[in-house]
Amino acid sequence: MSLPDQVLSALASTERPVCAYIYDTGVARDRVAAVRAALPPGATLYYAVKANGHPALVGAYADTADGLEVASGGELALALDAGARRIAFGGPAKTPAELSAAHEAARTTDLTLHVESALELRRLGALGPLPSSARVALRVNRAVAGPAGSHAMTGTPTPFGIDETQLASVASLAASLGVPVCGFHLHAVSNSLDAPAYAAFAADAVAWSRRTAAELGIDLRYVNVGGGFGISYDDPGRSFDLTALDWSALDLPDGVELAFEPGRFLAAPAGWYAAEVLDLKRTHGRWFAVLRGGTHHFRLPAAWGYSHPFTVVRVDDWPHPWERPEISGVEVDVVGELCTPRDVLARRTPIDRLRVGDLLVFGQTGAYGWDISHHEFLRHPHPDVIVL
Repeated sequence: MSLPDQVLSALASTERPVCAYIYDTGVARDRVAAVRAALPPGATLYYAVKANGHPALVGAYADTADGLEVASGGELALALDAGARRIAFGGPAKTPAELSAAHEAARTTDLTLHVESALELRRLGALGPLPSSARVALRVNRAVAGPAGSHAMTGTPTPFGIDETQLASVASLAASLGVPVCGFHLHAVSNSLDAPAYAAFAADAVAWSRRTAAELGIDLRYVNVGGGFGISYDDPGRSFDLTALDWSALDLPDGVELAFEPGRFLAAPAGWYAAEVLDLKRTHGRWFAVLRGGTHHFRLPAAWGYSHPFTVVRVDDWPHPWERPEISGVEVDVVGELCTPRDVLARRTPIDRLRVGDLLVFGQTGAYGWDISHHEFLRHPHPDVIVL
């Protein structure tokens, strides 16, 4: 896989041994434009900050997407600092302090709260009337599942949202507390690769929202179908195909906003993780490339149990008086610097040629890379962060 010239240039000027994340805000902006063009006309596009909260990327998405989706008080602060035009605040464990911060933020920002339970609704109601610019939507764990993906959020026991069978009582509670409900948050899946099924899910979500709002006496103005546009890390040809999104079955009434909040699909292509090969060793018949880096920086391959593809960037400089270790025509396990056999980024990967001092660059690491990793284990230095 070839690397963009700007990435190679950035790596060439990085201090050795190289360990760095590279984020390209231009790629981030282009990705927003591509997704926006594939959505139904007039749809709202949020960026899910949980995918990557680096301020430079958050700022780029705040500028180009319609808003930012956050799931904690810390992410709310990031979104406010980035000047987000709109904010959607979700998550199943909002503290009273976070609800209070959202209540205050709604005085100056277009903010929608995705309420996840009756108790959360009571906590919100206790804060007093919401500013007129704020909205409340009920997150629902529907009885039916969404499209296939790596993680199912609905149609199965999860801590997310209000069980559909309890929705009527929660809607009644909202009315008694004087909390106006504008619609529903129906995020159902993470990392789906089936675009036609996703479009069918969105159409069904709108139809369900219309029926349910009418039954509950809710003035429907908002349907958020969440994110879930997927990335196939080990087979790029299987990734979510925007051109296969067919909205012909979508029946969205006038005055009802349809919102999407992808994170991974927007951020993954905007990032690369690079690490220098510190050692090459053979034990019990297998070759290992040991990196200045690992799962404490990029946890996803170990968490999901797959081998992440990489590109070898050859570094010809070798300033040492001893022979440079090298392998060729073999399979290699790519491992990190941690004291655990689970610190593995790729297994049994064929290698044409690899030397100590060369770089391995992992693409599609702009989402759920650094943000979900256990940074402080062994207290190795953090990677450099280069923003293009």
